[in-house]
Amino acid sequence: MTARLREMRWWDIDPVLELEKDLFPEDAWSRGMFWSELAHSRGPAATRRYVVAESEGRIVGYAGLAASGELADVQTIAVARDQQGSGLGGRLLTDLLRAATAFECREVMLECRVDNVRAQKLYERFGFAPIGFRRGYYQPGNVDALVMRLTDPSASVQGTEING
Repeated sequence: MTARLREMRWWDIDPVLELEKDLFPEDAWSRGMFWSELAHSRGPAATRRYVVAESEGRIVGYAGLAASGELADVQTIAVARDQQGSGLGGRLLTDLLRAATAFECREVMLECRVDNVRAQKLYERFGFAPIGFRRGYYQPGNVDALVMRLTDPSASVQGTEING
């Protein structure tokens, strides 16, 4: 069954935290971090977009974006292990890029673990290009981050398949 994407709400935080701890055990976000992000995701002054993917009553993925002026940052994308390779990551990223376009952002940035090749390939398919590194970015594991940038997110979204 194809997962349905919808806006993340406060009641999604607990299942999202379970997935977060499974996928990112060393550098998982805290409950407070998600609460803080969601606090900026609604209303006319919203600067965030957080979405969950739900399948058969279960959260199987989530993603978040923060916008500031003409620049957006992909804050997080996660897909449950049993859903990886299904195209769900691409659908989540497409949602975020549409949000960046709605926020009128001209560029989208992100950091990706240097050892997460699967994610890097996804981002490259959408037109993100590596522009540098952040040494020791992911703590406490002291793993470097690859910094990637996408210019013109609206063009990237127009050329992508979202039914993956």
